[in-house]
Amino acid sequence: MTHQYILLILFFLFQSCTLQESSSIVKLEANENKIIVAEEEYLKQEPVPITFFKSERSAGGIHDFYSEGDYWWQNPNDPDGPYIRKDGHSNPNNFVAHRKAMRDLNQWISTLVAAYKITKDERYAVHALKHLDAFFLDEKTLMNPSLLYAQAIKGKVTGRGIGIIDTIHLIEVAKAIEVLALFDFVKGEQLVGLKKWFNDYADWLNTHPYGLDEKNHGNNHSTWWAAQVAAFAHLAERADLMEVARKQFKKLLPEQMAEDGSFPDELSRTKPYNYTLFNLEGYSVLCQIASSENENLWKYKSEKGTLEAAWKFMVPYIKDKSSWIKPPDLQYYEELPIQSPGLLFAALAYDNKDYFDIWKSLNPKRKSEEIKRNFPINEPTLWINKPFSFE
Repeated sequence: MTHQYILLILFFLFQSCTLQESSSIVKLEANENKIIVAEEEYLKQEPVPITFFKSERSAGGIHDFYSEGDYWWQNPNDPDGPYIRKDGHSNPNNFVAHRKAMRDLNQWISTLVAAYKITKDERYAVHALKHLDAFFLDEKTLMNPSLLYAQAIKGKVTGRGIGIIDTIHLIEVAKAIEVLALFDFVKGEQLVGLKKWFNDYADWLNTHPYGLDEKNHGNNHSTWWAAQVAAFAHLAERADLMEVARKQFKKLLPEQMAEDGSFPDELSRTKPYNYTLFNLEGYSVLCQIASSENENLWKYKSEKGTLEAAWKFMVPYIKDKSSWIKPPDLQYYEELPIQSPGLLFAALAYDNKDYFDIWKSLNPKRKSEEIKRNFPINEPTLWINKPFSFE
């Protein structure tokens, strides 16, 4: 039984709820101590904000997030000149410390807040707030709510709009803050400050030329731009920006999806399996956040169909990767698929037990930093509040 699944079960059990499968009730037992081991480790982890790391190649200051384009390498014919591109080949010598700090923040916060939600043990929430304060509020260590220097390329640009995809790991951080606020654990000036940070960043995403470049990029970048705007607008209570995210979904889906449910732009890459799953995850996160009683994006029907068509296209290859229609990805193909929450969200949205069973059978472990980077949602417990059943 996987970590994510057990966390969900524990959450339901702690609320004296019953999880049903088919028409029968399944009694599930789990050892709480096995789940809390990871959380206990995180209780010992001190904050690691981006100000702990500095690259001499960054054109920004200590509070500015900085990263370098993955597929850009030193030119062997001109070692001191501009970098050259090798699609699908990540350069291990590029600066990634800020990315890792953000991924770690996401992992620590999501796990700690999930543990708090399950157990109501305030130690987890207190420690999560310590990380949040260091990353977003403390003037000595906070990150600026902008991304002017992300995915820079030596000799070419100091930053790019395409770098905005680096902050997808803040989506679940925003969700965790909402959970803490729901339990009245974060409040007052601290909650106001956190909401302001995400409000300012959401505004920047929707107004700065880099943000607008990413919005209009066209492939998974535009999908995850919308997912970020939705997540940050939801926390900041910005109905106007939430509507921007919904309109982006309706615009992108028919542009990106073919009639068979595939994403041609993603299939044309050197990592088509990874990128298809990545784009689907972004759409599902977006639907999970931005859908409302009056507007269910899961059921929105474009001229190419609903998002369900994309899941119907991909699920057979999740269930049996050997049937995949493309050559293996250039890198990390053996590490996929994983148990990421996007498929769980789809299973619930479409009342599909087969999807749920496939999701449950997968391993949630991210075996490399690359897979951690591409699948930023870690804890379904933060997103699902009710027990569910499939008829």
